[in-house]
Amino acid sequence: MGTSHQRSVFTLREPQVFICIRHSCFPSFNLAQYHLRVHIPVPWLKKKKKAFKVYGASLRWFLSQLYQTEMDEDSVRRRKESQNGCTGYSVDSNTKDKQPVKATVLQKDVGLLSGICLIVGTMIGSGIFISPKAVLLYSGAVGPCLLIWAACGVLATLGALCYAELGTMITKSGGEYPYLMEAFGSLVAYLYSWTTVMVLKPSSFAIITLSFAEYASTPFYPGCTPPLVVTKSLSAAAILLIVAVNCLSVRLANYVQNFFTAAKLFIIIVIVGAGIVLLAQGNTETLSNAFDGTTSSVGAIGLAFYNGLWAYDGWNQLNFITEELRDPFRNLPLAILIGIPLVSVCYVLVNVAYFTVMTTSELLLSPAVAVTFGDRVLYPLSWIVPLFVVFSTFGSANGSCFTAGRLAYVSGREGHMVKILSYISLKRYTPLPALIFNGVLAILYIIPADINTLINYFSFAQWAFYGLTALALIVMRYTRKELHRPVKVPIVIAGLMVLVSCYLVLAPIIDKPELEYLYCTIFIFSGLLLYYPFVHLKVNWARKLMRPITMHLQLLMEVVPPETAE
Repeated sequence: MGTSHQRSVFTLREPQVFICIRHSCFPSFNLAQYHLRVHIPVPWLKKKKKAFKVYGASLRWFLSQLYQTEMDEDSVRRRKESQNGCTGYSVDSNTKDKQPVKATVLQKDVGLLSGICLIVGTMIGSGIFISPKAVLLYSGAVGPCLLIWAACGVLATLGALCYAELGTMITKSGGEYPYLMEAFGSLVAYLYSWTTVMVLKPSSFAIITLSFAEYASTPFYPGCTPPLVVTKSLSAAAILLIVAVNCLSVRLANYVQNFFTAAKLFIIIVIVGAGIVLLAQGNTETLSNAFDGTTSSVGAIGLAFYNGLWAYDGWNQLNFITEELRDPFRNLPLAILIGIPLVSVCYVLVNVAYFTVMTTSELLLSPAVAVTFGDRVLYPLSWIVPLFVVFSTFGSANGSCFTAGRLAYVSGREGHMVKILSYISLKRYTPLPALIFNGVLAILYIIPADINTLINYFSFAQWAFYGLTALALIVMRYTRKELHRPVKVPIVIAGLMVLVSCYLVLAPIIDKPELEYLYCTIFIFSGLLLYYPFVHLKVNWARKLMRPITMHLQLLMEVVPPETAE
């Protein structure tokens, strides 16, 4: 077998079973250097069953797990050649096949449109339709409220531009993870992945699906709140459906994301269009004295910004899938420059539309602002508003799941999570184990009574990592000057993001100090208890324990490790 053949096919006589082996200890071959598809006759394997083992599992068990594969035309041709002219082993390189074989890596299936839809679809969830009143409450008047919404859009755009430089400089998936790894080393990156994979991503996924379940079930319970068991069951069903879609195909997940992004943009256009008509008709009472009652409290303004930026959260989503983005040097910054300003304009115009129909007092008392707007303006078609809120939350949940799986995948690939999370579906080319893991955690998080408290307390950690990432950009300007930077933002922007992040981390703690913030901090640093033995020392007994578990899960899910670049 020549060393130039990176992938080869070994064929033996009939009857045959199909086994995909990688980095095994198969006798007579050095499989550590090759990815092999091995066709072996069952009788031959049965003769060897007393001595032959695969990753510590008995051959009898291994044979019971094997599955037959449908052969394509090339496989049939190779089979006939083996039967006619070969009595032993024959090697046929995949480089000679007519059809190119896809490498077992995540495929570049995300284009510019899908990238824009991922940003827009994840940022616009249920918040702008349900409760934009927190910004009004803390700002005190309509004028500063609208200015804060616009300013939050500018800040989100500046932060995303920092991420555009990082994403085009280090073209790895995983969001902040590879940037923190490059700038500050393994430990900081590990603490980020530990907190985000275990808490932030799955709990956010759970909250979004709970909002979806609440709005989807409300029409079936007129005049009362839907039972908790119904909303939680529907939320769990939504999680399972979204995870299944993302496991099946990256393109299918993109189609779902694009459709629901178009749906939420449609309802925004309807609301904004209705608001423009009302403005033209002279409904400007609420907007006429826009700055009456403006608060002078610096702390209150800060909290208004905090709530506004929370609504913009998701501006960094495209950096989680950089490896799957076609032409990231062009499409990453372009999607950011189109997507985030688009969301900013939508948020400001939707709030203007609300103020054409409701006074500030009515808006603050409304449980769901968009529904109230629909009841007053769109009747008898007001039912389309809650329907499109359902669409919006489902699309946002799909985007959250899509990106969360990539972070778990990358951290598993780097050895910061169990190795099975870095494996890819052999048939679907999706990070199937990572997606399933995120879905299981999300289902666990919908069981408690109130997980909004959890995400509120952990949100300060999210902004801490945003600040560290902006600081990483500044650090690498001096420590990694040799890196190519297709996009280069003024360093003052990164400095501004560091200052804003520091404020947003400290503001809620200083305004209302509670023990829960201490508990969250303890949880974040508790990851060190796992980091030292399993990541830093890499204890042998842990590897021996995980090896058979990994092998069993590989066979169950039909996944393989990603191929390294040649």
